[in-house]
Amino acid sequence: MTPWGQALLASWLAGLATGLGGLLVVLLPHLSRRVYDALLGFSGGVMLSAAALTLLWPALARGGIASVTLGLFAGGAMILLLERSVPHLEPHFAPQLNGPGARLGLLLAAAITLHNLPEGLSVGVAFAPGTGRFGLVVALAIALQNIPEGLAVATPVRAAGASRLAAVLWATGSGMAEPIAAAVGYHLVSTVQTLVPFALAFAAGAMVFVVSDQIIPESHRQPSDKAPSLALLLGFLLVALLVRLLS
Repeated sequence: MTPWGQALLASWLAGLATGLGGLLVVLLPHLSRRVYDALLGFSGGVMLSAAALTLLWPALARGGIASVTLGLFAGGAMILLLERSVPHLEPHFAPQLNGPGARLGLLLAAAITLHNLPEGLSVGVAFAPGTGRFGLVVALAIALQNIPEGLAVATPVRAAGASRLAAVLWATGSGMAEPIAAAVGYHLVSTVQTLVPFALAFAAGAMVFVVSDQIIPESHRQPSDKAPSLALLLGFLLVALLVRLLS
């Protein structure tokens, strides 16, 4: 399969992972807050490790400090601008919602769809020619992070009385922006090879900002619970081992 085909398939599967999160709501309707927090922590560790080892490190190896620094902060700034342009909705775990749940689910789906744009961009950039061979690791990291997001969308929708199928479809739909963004990132970097260091750092900055600003705070709403921190370390180690095996 060509790199372009790999990028499209990987971003599509990563986007579908939000549907897997929705499926968890159907199959495990009484998922505990502690398990949810641990899932968030694990996905945060996976994303941090993927950003550092498969995006930022190759960017430093291929470009100057200036372009990498600019790309890193530009990626974080883009997430910040997205958050300020839409209602900032954290993916709260709220199975007790009833009437307003459908509206909350729709708003969460819209917000998460926007947040998935830079994630899809990261997948496309990671598969583009000249960026290295860790595209699958980046796609896996984002797919794991998408599972709790899908859960966050489907939970209030299901609690509002929607069917199981509708809850899963809402969650799945929120991830379908990723293949579109991946196509943009892939073709842009493939056309202009000088953008490779900047693009890799940009993708890393977006991922790190999401973890720091959303995933870590959300996973520590019970400060006494250390499971999210341990899960984060496990996720970080998993990606480090994958990178070592691929190297």
